[in-house]
Amino acid sequence: QVLLVESGGGLVQAGGSLRLSCAASGRTLSREAMGWFRQAPGKEREFVAGITWSANTIYYADSVKGRFTISRVNAKNTGYLQMNSLKPEDTAAYYCAVRNGAVIVVRPGDYDYWGQGTQVTVSS
Repeated sequence: QVLLVESGGGLVQAGGSLRLSCAASGRTLSREAMGWFRQAPGKEREFVAGITWSANTIYYADSVKGRFTISRVNAKNTGYLQMNSLKPEDTAAYYCAVRNGAVIVVRPGDYDYWGQGTQVTVSS
């Protein structure tokens, strides 16, 4: 069992930055891919970014490419999402997720463990 806890969300003005963290506990991650998703009110949960355990493969949604950076520090069992040049349309609850597989996938249902989410609000 893996417990994920996100932190770092908040209120920021458009153009600002936030750094989200995702701390994993319960077991040491060894090969699992990690993903970040977001969900705005009335919308489906969508893939934002994903990273393999070794970080040799990273994917981003087109909407965040060039603005967001995903990373992980396996020694700390922690993942990060650096978000720059934030826009009002980035406003959502952000979730980290881990799957019992090495490959990054974009479908939420393919992830096995989820954090509780952290709210990001970008004002115009």
